Amino acid sequence: MTQEQFYKYSFLLDRTARRVKQYAQRKFKLGDFDLTVDQWLVLKNLSENELLSQSELAQLVFKDQPTLTRIIDLLTKKGYVERVPHPMDRRSFQLHLTESGTIKVNELKPKVASIREKAWENLNEKDFEEFKRILNTIYFNLE
Repeated sequence: MTQEQFYKYSFLLDRTARRVKQYAQRKFKLGDFDLTVDQWLVLKNLSENELLSQSELAQLVFKDQPTLTRIIDLLTKKGYVERVPHPMDRRSFQLHLTESGTIKVNELKPKVASIREKAWENLNEKDFEEFKRILNTIYFNLE
C-alpha cells in the first residue's frame, strides 16, 4: 500500500466513525433520550457488568479519567448511576446502575439498535463479517 492510499483509507475510517457518532447524537436529541452517545455507552457497559471501578469502566468505553468523571457526575445527577464505596479500598468506589438507570437502558436498547441498523443498511452478512475482520485486524495491529 502506498502512503497516499494509507492516508486515503485512514481518512475514510475517521470520516465514517465521525459520521456514525454525529448521526447517533442527532437521533438521541430528536428522540429526546435525555442522554448523549457517550453517556449511553457508560450506561450500557454498566448494565452489562455488576460493579465496575471507574478505571475498569474507562477502559471499556475508551475514555480518559477526567472525561469519564464528568460523564459519571452527570449520570449521577440524573439518578441513573450510583457510586458505592469499594469494599476493599476505602479510597475508591465502584459504579452501578440505579433502578432508574436500568429502566433507562431497557427503554433505549431497541431505539439504539434501530440507529445502528441504519448504518448497516444495504450491507449483507458477508460484508459485515469482512468489515468486522478488518477492524479487528487494525485494532490488534496496534496493541
